[in-house]
Amino acid sequence: MTLIKSISGIRGTIGGEEGQNLTPFDLVKYTAAFAAWLKTRHQDTIGKPKVVLGRDARISGDMVARIVSGTLMSAGIDVTDVGLATTPTVEIAVTAEKAAGGIILSASHNPVQWNALKLLNHLGEFISEADGKKVLEIAERGEYHFTDVMQLGTCHKKYNYLKTHLTRITELPLVNTKAIEKRNFTVLVDGVNSVGGVAIPALLHALGVKNIVEINCQPTGHFAHNPEPLPEHLATTALEVTRSKADLGIVVDPDADRLAIICEDGSMFGEEYTLVAVSDYVLQHEKGNTVSNLSSTRALQDITEKMGGKYLASAVGEVHVVAKMKECNAVIGGEGNGGIIYPPLHYGRDALVGVALFLSHLALSGKTCSALRYKYPDYHLLKNKIDLGQFKGINPDEVMKELKKRYERYHIIDIDGLRINFDQGWVHLRKSNTEPIIRIYAESSSESIAQTMSKHFLSQIKEIVTR
Repeated sequence: MTLIKSISGIRGTIGGEEGQNLTPFDLVKYTAAFAAWLKTRHQDTIGKPKVVLGRDARISGDMVARIVSGTLMSAGIDVTDVGLATTPTVEIAVTAEKAAGGIILSASHNPVQWNALKLLNHLGEFISEADGKKVLEIAERGEYHFTDVMQLGTCHKKYNYLKTHLTRITELPLVNTKAIEKRNFTVLVDGVNSVGGVAIPALLHALGVKNIVEINCQPTGHFAHNPEPLPEHLATTALEVTRSKADLGIVVDPDADRLAIICEDGSMFGEEYTLVAVSDYVLQHEKGNTVSNLSSTRALQDITEKMGGKYLASAVGEVHVVAKMKECNAVIGGEGNGGIIYPPLHYGRDALVGVALFLSHLALSGKTCSALRYKYPDYHLLKNKIDLGQFKGINPDEVMKELKKRYERYHIIDIDGLRINFDQGWVHLRKSNTEPIIRIYAESSSESIAQTMSKHFLSQIKEIVTR
């Protein structure tokens, strides 16, 4: 498996060959490069720069954490190790510790064989595209060094940041613990045997939920099912929701920055609609703008404009969503994969604050979970892709250029691939940065139209590459 080096971090499968997988050599190389970049950014800081380090529960986590922590110390960086922690918990810890940056050891929704270094700046946010490129350049040029014994960094363990995270959530004005407790919800939690299995039940207790059904909540790192919280992976969980007569089910990915909801009848609320529902609740109490990426459902735009706000779309990726949110002072934003970004807490995808806001909304609505879902516009979003690797000598950029020319009479957004808007829906075409793939997203209020658009553009791409 090729090592994936992106602006926000380094991801790969554990073991194998250096430079091809995420080996100890690669962990040292990219951690040292990040340390070198941090030191240039904070060279006027008194004392050693500090980095917060946290990880999800995957099997390789302890081994990777030891290597990363030791590398940071050898580069003259002090480490605050927060241990097993969700990605948003680590982000909050960075600012609480007044650290120069942070590293989250998690490959998000990827299977157990994977791990990653997710890199944060001093704001507890993913580093920018420009900064990410600088870190990669430092790594490739070997422009990092290790300090002498008298300048080694230290490591302090602080495992109490989940409590800080939960306190900040329950203190948010829009989190209504009284309404949640009054509804006496029964909530099933599927923590996919990672950190969410600890964090989400703890959050529910803090919100006043007394009836909690836990499945896959032991942080063993042995994922009970495919860890990406998509409907096709949650059939057994949905069955458990109905069996336990729960009012809803909550599912998160291994680092708990994505939130999926299962309704009381076992139906999927829809990961696209997690953000829609939470945004609806926020907009009822605070008028303003919203942001999601170009591949997210139009339903967010519909409810935002209905509430008198303005919707804006960003390029795909949390760092781009956050930048657009700051630009337009959005009151809520995120991505259609169940990622909620709520600025009063912090600028990062956070399943925990998503749970708190969703339950507040559900409690105050007086509705069942399925009835709440029916309230929102019903769009059908289909995801497809074509592998160009089977066609020799094909340049994805040339394919995208030809498609733009063919559809130039339509409204096109080209900040991230091509988003082509039609009267009855839209199509978003994006080329992968790591594989010879073009992804095709198509959405319409009609499932058949969405399918037709998806098939049409798949056919168009095949025509271009085979002519």
